[in-house]
Amino acid sequence: MAIRQVFFSFHFSNDVWRTGQIRNIGVVESQPIFSDNGWEKVRLKSDTSIKSWIDNEMKKRSCLVVLIGSETSSRKWVRYEIEQAWKQGKGIVGIYIHNLEDIEGKQSSKGANPFKNFCIDKTFNYIAQHDLPADSNEIRLSSICSTYESSYQTSKYVYKDIKDNIELLIEEAIQIRNRYPK
Repeated sequence: MAIRQVFFSFHFSNDVWRTGQIRNIGVVESQPIFSDNGWEKVRLKSDTSIKSWIDNEMKKRSCLVVLIGSETSSRKWVRYEIEQAWKQGKGIVGIYIHNLEDIEGKQSSKGANPFKNFCIDKTFNYIAQHDLPADSNEIRLSSICSTYESSYQTSKYVYKDIKDNIELLIEEAIQIRNRYPK
């Protein structure tokens, strides 16, 4: 498989440690499966700068991976990134990371599926931030974009499970998105 350019979307203050584990999967064993974006460098800038950065970074990526923690679905920038990824024709997949330990060795509670906050129109291909379809042409994004939750509870097994599956999840997300007009 080709190396994919991936944009990771996550709640920075809650999940940066968990996210770091996922982002380093390809680096740990010197097998670069994907490359990611540098959110840490821009997150403290103005809204205009952040939007511009997200838009520019998203153009370089083939897939958005939403790393779902306890509060991810409510985050403004996560929602913006989901919307932009769909508009730009990127694959979109969610991976639950609540059972990965943080820097203090703690797991968190499972968060809501962030794709339930969106609907897309099957005919005109727009995306809107609301959770109930407005008419028969709209469907929930959560019925299109998949989420992955490890069946394991122990952090080291959750990590290995994600590591074993992330490449396939990314490829499937890209294939799914390619079924819809851009």
